[in-house]
Amino acid sequence: MPTDVNLWPLIGVAIIIAGFILRFNPMLVVVVTAIGTAVAAGFPFEKILDSIGTGIIKTRNLPLIILLPLAVIGLLERHGLRQHAQNWIGRIKSATAGRLLIVYLLARQLTAAVGLTSLGGHPQMVRPLLAPMTEGATEARFGKLSERIRNKLRAFSAATDNVGLFFGEDMFVAFGAIALMTTFLHEAGIDLEPIHVALWGIPTAICAFVIHAVRLYRLDGAIKREIEAEKKAAPSEAKGE
Repeated sequence: MPTDVNLWPLIGVAIIIAGFILRFNPMLVVVVTAIGTAVAAGFPFEKILDSIGTGIIKTRNLPLIILLPLAVIGLLERHGLRQHAQNWIGRIKSATAGRLLIVYLLARQLTAAVGLTSLGGHPQMVRPLLAPMTEGATEARFGKLSERIRNKLRAFSAATDNVGLFFGEDMFVAFGAIALMTTFLHEAGIDLEPIHVALWGIPTAICAFVIHAVRLYRLDGAIKREIEAEKKAAPSEAKGE
């Protein structure tokens, strides 16, 4: 097994981290990362420009693919999709925000594991459906919610989608990152089948599910305590005024 592996291309990871910490334009960060990684790997400058140009040409229809679903979701929201989701989940007495998010986490991981990554997502699932449903379930138990509680429920909804997708797609053998890792290792003289990388993603996905499910299970209790604290603080604030 060769030991002289060139690790300089990993400088792209440092560029990505630094760029997002400093809050630079994401597009600029990605372009600089690509150029920096290619230079560190010893690519000729002409090949770098050719690769960037080819990528732009191949993805020129991407904005249309993104905007069409957003237009459909916006039309559904205008006709009361969020309100219907809240009302429907509010009629289920046993539903809580934590339980609902645990079920969604499991479904998101399993569907991502078989390559169905587009079934969820922030614009098409979290904002119009998942977040309103968690708010509706909590509102049915505790009454009107403060903006702080609503934002917390929305944050947990978005985080649940992220965790389910991130660790679920690692189990999908045709996932792009798995192909990238196996190709990189092959060039370094390490032959590894994609199926083996996907299988090693299963223990990580299970651990991620258990850890986040525990956090979601505790969410209901935390929300209850916060609402009770807000109700206790409200009369004292009113007297102070």
